[in-house]
Amino acid sequence: MKLPLVLLLTLALVGCGGYGTKSNMPPQPGTIPTVSNLNPPSVVANSGQFSLVVTGTNFNGNAVVSFNGTAMTTTSGGTTKLTATIPNSAIGTSGNVPVTVTNPGTPGGIYGGGTSPATSMAMTFMIN
Repeated sequence: MKLPLVLLLTLALVGCGGYGTKSNMPPQPGTIPTVSNLNPPSVVANSGQFSLVVTGTNFNGNAVVSFNGTAMTTTSGGTTKLTATIPNSAIGTSGNVPVTVTNPGTPGGIYGGGTSPATSMAMTFMIN
């Protein structure tokens, strides 16, 4: 009598997903940063490397500034301030370029989860 009951319970657990498979949770949306100010707001083309201070909200400690689509070396100043080093090669041609901030995603555990990367709306930087 015990053997059929054990077999029945085993089949029920395996059939319901019990111990037979892992489920993977998808990543949750990350916190979207916002950019409110760029300092300086513009530079002269080929004027040399400079530091761009980006202020806004919801910056993670590992957030990265992208200048014209390229990730720059970024230093965090808390949740509202980032400083990016912009090389002279990035300002060789006059025009407007987009500046964004990305909060990288965080990894999940063995069952998935974590967060997805989140990128701000672009703010325009002018190269004169």
